[in-house]
Amino acid sequence: MSEILVVYSSRGGNTKQLAEALAGGAEEAGAQVTVKAASETSMEDLIAAAGIAFGSPVYFGDMSAELKNLIDESVAIRGKLAGKVGTAFCTSGHPTGGKETTMLSILQAMLIRGMVVMGDPIDAGGHYGVGCVGAPNDKVLDAAKKQGAYLAQVSRWSQS
Repeated sequence: MSEILVVYSSRGGNTKQLAEALAGGAEEAGAQVTVKAASETSMEDLIAAAGIAFGSPVYFGDMSAELKNLIDESVAIRGKLAGKVGTAFCTSGHPTGGKETTMLSILQAMLIRGMVVMGDPIDAGGHYGVGCVGAPNDKVLDAAKKQGAYLAQVSRWSQS
């Protein structure tokens, strides 16, 4: 069984909803899942996971300071993150508010730490991960579940 960690930053609750849907998809795929706010996530949590999903609201085309702080602190364990599977998701307040640039900033941080970067599955409809404007609707929540299931699957492959 693969261990999945879903880390998020959320002020209004939209990104948390997306995190919970992604976690639900990973659990349905047979993974053991932990969901934590970025401020509550430790370096040990990151080390223990086989797959990590990082989610953030969009702040001017970039991730939140809360998530960025956690990612910056993870430089201390950089080598211990190598080979782990990572994926990104986000929420925005505007249709062209920077969802893709936010997810790319998260994916770049994963690459720098030697992680294996995973986009969302093609049937979820995106390239970099699941994103939405405002509160996620049923279609977006379904896409997040697919992304979580795929993260669980790819994490199992990486461990075998």
